[in-house]
Amino acid sequence: PPSGVSLSAQPPGGRVALGDLLVLSCAVAAGTGPLSFSWHRRGSAAPLGTGPRLELRVGDEDSDQYQCRVTDGDSAAESPPLNVTVL
Repeated sequence: PPSGVSLSAQPPGGRVALGDLLVLSCAVAAGTGPLSFSWHRRGSAAPLGTGPRLELRVGDEDSDQYQCRVTDGDSAAESPPLNVTVL
């Protein structure tokens, strides 16, 4: 099963100016087989995107917590939530 899922943001800390590009990257410390990635905002089941990177042009509504979810088809793991702040 996937484990050690971590999330990083560019700009660092998830503090991004309105209208700028936020890039979130998901990394997995351990996991075998084909891994699939999905991105979620707090409280929303619908994925924002798939793949190990998510790029968002941020707007007023985008300050929230974001998480990456990794699955190998049988089991899943989630990153700790990352707070994104739109300045």
